[in-house]
Amino acid sequence: MNPAQHGAAVAAETAAFVATVTAADLSTPVPTCPAWTLADLTQHVGSVHRWFTELLRQRIQQPPTSRVVDLRLPEHRDALPDWLAASAAEAAEVFAATDLDAPMWAWGVDQHARFWVRRMLFETLVHRFDAQLALGLSPHVDRVLAIDGIDEFLTNLPFASSFAPLTAQLRAPDRTIRFSCTDGDGDWLVGLRPDGFALVADRADPRSADATVRGTAADLLLLLYGRLDHQSAAFHLLGDPDLLAHWFAHSAF
Repeated sequence: MNPAQHGAAVAAETAAFVATVTAADLSTPVPTCPAWTLADLTQHVGSVHRWFTELLRQRIQQPPTSRVVDLRLPEHRDALPDWLAASAAEAAEVFAATDLDAPMWAWGVDQHARFWVRRMLFETLVHRFDAQLALGLSPHVDRVLAIDGIDEFLTNLPFASSFAPLTAQLRAPDRTIRFSCTDGDGDWLVGLRPDGFALVADRADPRSADATVRGTAADLLLLLYGRLDHQSAAFHLLGDPDLLAHWFAHSAF
Protein backbone atom coordinates (compact mmCIF):
# COMPACT_ATOMS: atom_id res chain seq x y z
CA MET A 1 0.00 0.00 0.00
CA ASN A 2 1.12 3.58 -0.62
CA PRO A 3 0.61 6.73 1.50
CA ALA A 4 -2.46 7.83 -0.47
CA GLN A 5 -4.07 4.44 0.12
CA HIS A 6 -3.18 4.67 3.80
CA GLY A 7 -4.87 8.05 4.02
CA ALA A 8 -8.01 6.79 2.32
CA ALA A 9 -8.06 3.78 4.64
CA VAL A 10 -7.79 6.03 7.71
CA ALA A 11 -10.96 7.78 6.53
CA ALA A 12 -12.75 4.49 5.85
CA GLU A 13 -11.75 2.89 9.15
CA THR A 14 -12.74 5.99 11.10
CA ALA A 15 -16.11 6.11 9.35
CA ALA A 16 -16.66 2.46 10.31
CA PHE A 17 -15.68 3.23 13.90
CA VAL A 18 -18.04 6.23 14.06
CA ALA A 19 -20.88 4.20 12.57
CA THR A 20 -20.26 1.52 15.19
CA VAL A 21 -20.36 3.79 18.24
CA THR A 22 -23.02 6.28 17.10
CA ALA A 23 -26.19 5.54 19.06
CA ALA A 24 -24.35 2.86 21.07
CA ASP A 25 -24.18 2.95 24.86
CA LEU A 26 -20.80 4.60 25.34
CA SER A 27 -20.56 3.17 28.87
CA THR A 28 -20.23 -0.32 27.35
CA PRO A 29 -17.02 -2.02 28.58
CA VAL A 30 -14.39 -2.92 25.98
CA PRO A 31 -13.07 -6.39 26.90
CA THR A 32 -10.00 -6.12 24.68
CA CYS A 33 -8.99 -2.84 26.37
CA PRO A 34 -9.47 -3.62 30.09
CA ALA A 35 -10.90 -0.79 32.23
CA TRP A 36 -11.98 1.16 29.13
CA THR A 37 -15.50 1.91 27.95
CA LEU A 38 -16.54 2.78 24.41
CA ALA A 39 -16.32 6.44 25.43
CA ASP A 40 -12.70 5.96 26.55
CA LEU A 41 -11.89 4.11 23.33
CA THR A 42 -13.47 6.78 21.14
CA GLN A 43 -11.66 9.56 22.98
CA HIS A 44 -8.36 7.68 22.67
CA VAL A 45 -8.66 7.24 18.90
CA GLY A 46 -9.65 10.87 18.35
CA SER A 47 -6.80 12.03 20.59
CA VAL A 48 -4.33 9.98 18.57
CA HIS A 49 -5.71 11.50 15.36
CA ARG A 50 -5.30 15.04 16.69
CA TRP A 51 -1.83 14.37 18.11
CA PHE A 52 -0.50 12.80 14.91
CA THR A 53 -2.17 15.52 12.83
CA GLU A 54 -0.37 18.19 14.84
CA LEU A 55 2.96 16.40 14.38
CA LEU A 56 2.34 16.32 10.62
CA ARG A 57 1.25 19.96 10.55
CA GLN A 58 4.51 20.98 12.23
CA ARG A 59 6.54 18.38 10.30
CA ILE A 60 8.78 17.99 13.33
CA GLN A 61 12.41 16.98 12.84
CA GLN A 62 13.21 16.09 16.46
CA PRO A 63 11.40 14.05 19.11
CA PRO A 64 8.69 16.30 20.60
CA THR A 65 9.34 17.64 24.08
CA SER A 66 5.62 17.77 24.90
CA ARG A 67 2.53 15.76 24.00
CA VAL A 68 0.20 18.64 24.83
CA VAL A 69 -2.28 19.34 22.03
CA ASP A 70 -5.65 21.09 22.01
CA LEU A 71 -8.02 18.14 21.77
CA ARG A 72 -11.14 20.33 21.71
CA LEU A 73 -13.05 17.60 23.50
CA PRO A 74 -16.83 17.95 23.46
CA GLU A 75 -18.62 18.96 26.62
CA HIS A 76 -20.90 15.93 26.55
CA ARG A 77 -19.82 12.34 26.08
CA ASP A 78 -22.57 11.62 23.57
CA ALA A 79 -20.87 14.01 21.15
CA LEU A 80 -17.66 11.93 21.04
CA PRO A 81 -18.55 10.08 17.80
CA ASP A 82 -19.06 13.39 15.94
CA TRP A 83 -15.85 14.71 17.53
CA LEU A 84 -13.96 11.66 16.25
CA ALA A 85 -15.38 12.21 12.75
CA ALA A 86 -14.18 15.82 12.89
CA SER A 87 -10.74 14.65 14.02
CA ALA A 88 -10.50 12.39 10.98
CA ALA A 89 -11.68 15.16 8.65
CA GLU A 90 -8.99 17.46 10.01
CA ALA A 91 -6.40 14.74 9.54
CA ALA A 92 -7.49 14.23 5.93
CA GLU A 93 -7.03 17.95 5.23
CA VAL A 94 -3.51 17.84 6.63
CA PHE A 95 -2.69 14.66 4.66
CA ALA A 96 -3.76 16.41 1.46
CA ALA A 97 -1.67 19.50 2.24
CA THR A 98 1.47 17.54 3.22
CA ASP A 99 4.20 16.00 1.11
CA LEU A 100 3.99 12.59 2.72
CA ASP A 101 7.41 11.66 1.32
CA ALA A 102 9.03 14.61 3.09
CA PRO A 103 11.66 13.82 5.75
CA MET A 104 10.26 13.93 9.27
CA TRP A 105 11.09 12.55 12.68
CA ALA A 106 9.27 9.35 13.61
CA TRP A 107 9.82 6.85 16.39
CA GLY A 108 9.95 3.96 13.90
CA VAL A 109 12.05 3.05 10.90
CA ASP A 110 10.49 5.27 8.24
CA GLN A 111 11.68 8.82 8.92
CA HIS A 112 9.10 10.45 6.66
CA ALA A 113 5.71 12.06 7.10
CA ARG A 114 4.03 8.98 5.66
CA PHE A 115 5.00 7.02 8.82
CA TRP A 116 2.35 8.86 10.82
CA VAL A 117 -0.45 8.24 8.32
CA ARG A 118 0.28 4.51 8.29
CA ARG A 119 0.54 4.43 12.09
CA MET A 120 -2.77 6.28 12.41
CA LEU A 121 -4.39 3.74 10.11
CA PHE A 122 -3.57 0.70 12.20
CA GLU A 123 -4.28 2.45 15.49
CA THR A 124 -7.75 3.17 14.11
CA LEU A 125 -8.30 -0.26 12.55
CA VAL A 126 -7.44 -2.23 15.68
CA HIS A 127 -9.62 -0.05 17.88
CA ARG A 128 -12.49 -0.24 15.37
CA PHE A 129 -12.21 -4.00 15.87
CA ASP A 130 -12.28 -3.47 19.66
CA ALA A 131 -15.43 -1.35 19.43
CA GLN A 132 -17.29 -3.79 17.22
CA LEU A 133 -16.30 -6.75 19.37
CA ALA A 134 -17.48 -4.92 22.51
CA LEU A 135 -20.92 -4.56 20.92
CA GLY A 136 -21.17 -8.23 20.00
CA LEU A 137 -20.56 -7.66 16.29
CA SER A 138 -18.37 -9.79 14.02
CA PRO A 139 -15.58 -7.49 12.83
CA HIS A 140 -14.00 -7.97 9.42
CA VAL A 141 -10.41 -7.03 8.65
CA ASP A 142 -9.52 -6.66 4.98
CA ARG A 143 -6.72 -9.00 3.97
CA VAL A 144 -4.69 -6.36 2.10
CA LEU A 145 -4.85 -4.06 5.12
CA ALA A 146 -3.93 -6.94 7.41
CA ILE A 147 -0.83 -7.80 5.35
CA ASP A 148 0.30 -4.18 5.45
CA GLY A 149 -0.46 -3.99 9.16
CA ILE A 150 1.60 -7.05 10.02
CA ASP A 151 4.52 -5.60 8.12
CA GLU A 152 4.14 -2.21 9.81
CA PHE A 153 3.96 -3.80 13.26
CA LEU A 154 6.95 -6.10 12.90
CA THR A 155 9.08 -3.44 11.21
CA ASN A 156 8.55 -0.89 13.95
CA LEU A 157 8.26 -3.05 17.08
CA PRO A 158 12.04 -3.09 17.72
CA PHE A 159 11.88 0.70 18.19
CA ALA A 160 8.89 0.75 20.56
CA SER A 161 10.66 0.17 23.87
CA SER A 162 10.08 3.74 25.09
CA PHE A 163 6.34 3.00 25.44
CA ALA A 164 6.40 -0.82 25.31
CA PRO A 165 9.28 -1.54 27.71
CA LEU A 166 8.86 -5.32 27.77
CA THR A 167 10.03 -5.45 24.15
CA ALA A 168 13.55 -4.79 25.44
CA GLN A 169 13.48 -8.37 26.74
CA LEU A 170 12.87 -9.84 23.29
CA ARG A 171 16.36 -11.30 23.07
CA ALA A 172 17.64 -14.80 22.48
CA PRO A 173 20.83 -16.48 21.23
CA ASP A 174 20.11 -16.29 17.49
CA ARG A 175 16.59 -17.74 17.37
CA THR A 176 13.95 -17.10 14.73
CA ILE A 177 10.15 -16.91 14.64
CA ARG A 178 8.18 -17.06 11.41
CA PHE A 179 4.68 -15.64 10.92
CA SER A 180 3.09 -17.13 7.82
CA CYS A 181 -0.28 -16.53 6.14
CA THR A 182 -2.51 -19.42 5.26
CA ASP A 183 -4.65 -17.34 2.90
CA GLY A 184 -2.07 -16.36 0.30
CA ASP A 185 1.30 -14.66 0.19
CA GLY A 186 2.57 -13.22 3.43
CA ASP A 187 5.59 -14.41 5.36
CA TRP A 188 7.73 -12.66 7.98
CA LEU A 189 10.85 -13.95 9.70
CA VAL A 190 11.88 -12.28 12.96
CA GLY A 191 15.38 -12.81 14.28
CA LEU A 192 16.09 -12.62 18.01
CA ARG A 193 19.69 -11.94 18.96
CA PRO A 194 21.49 -11.42 22.26
CA ASP A 195 21.37 -7.65 21.63
CA GLY A 196 17.78 -7.36 20.40
CA PHE A 197 15.48 -8.42 17.57
CA ALA A 198 14.45 -7.33 14.08
CA LEU A 199 12.49 -8.35 11.04
CA VAL A 200 14.79 -10.28 8.69
CA ALA A 201 15.00 -8.31 5.46
CA ASP A 202 15.07 -11.35 3.16
CA ARG A 203 11.55 -12.72 3.40
CA ALA A 204 12.47 -15.51 0.99
CA ASP A 205 15.02 -16.84 3.50
CA PRO A 206 14.43 -20.60 3.17
CA ARG A 207 15.82 -21.63 6.55
CA SER A 208 13.52 -23.32 8.99
CA ALA A 209 12.48 -21.09 11.86
CA ASP A 210 12.82 -22.17 15.47
CA ALA A 211 9.11 -21.47 15.86
CA THR A 212 6.33 -20.75 13.37
CA VAL A 213 2.82 -19.35 13.67
CA ARG A 214 0.49 -19.92 10.74
CA GLY A 215 -2.92 -18.30 10.34
CA THR A 216 -4.94 -15.98 8.12
CA ALA A 217 -3.57 -12.48 7.60
CA ALA A 218 -6.39 -10.92 9.62
CA ASP A 219 -5.92 -13.34 12.51
CA LEU A 220 -2.14 -12.83 12.52
CA LEU A 221 -2.58 -9.06 12.69
CA LEU A 222 -4.98 -9.35 15.62
CA LEU A 223 -2.66 -11.87 17.28
CA LEU A 224 0.29 -9.48 17.09
CA TYR A 225 -1.84 -6.76 18.68
CA GLY A 226 -2.87 -9.08 21.50
CA ARG A 227 -6.50 -9.41 20.40
CA LEU A 228 -6.21 -13.17 19.86
CA ASP A 229 -4.38 -15.88 21.83
CA HIS A 230 -1.69 -17.79 19.98
CA GLN A 231 -2.99 -20.98 21.61
CA SER A 232 -6.39 -20.59 19.96
CA ALA A 233 -7.60 -22.93 17.22
CA ALA A 234 -7.12 -20.12 14.68
CA PHE A 235 -3.38 -20.82 14.57
CA HIS A 236 -1.12 -23.71 13.63
CA LEU A 237 2.00 -23.63 15.79
CA LEU A 238 5.27 -25.33 14.97
CA GLY A 239 8.59 -25.49 16.76
CA ASP A 240 9.66 -24.23 20.17
CA PRO A 241 6.63 -23.39 22.36
CA ASP A 242 8.82 -21.64 24.95
CA LEU A 243 10.15 -19.26 22.31
CA LEU A 244 6.60 -18.39 21.25
CA ALA A 245 5.55 -17.91 24.87
CA HIS A 246 8.52 -15.57 25.35
CA TRP A 247 7.56 -13.53 22.28
CA PHE A 248 3.91 -13.09 23.21
CA ALA A 249 4.72 -12.29 26.85
CA HIS A 250 6.98 -9.39 25.81
CA SER A 251 5.63 -8.03 22.52
CA ALA A 252 2.58 -6.15 23.82
CA PHE A 253 2.21 -2.87 21.94
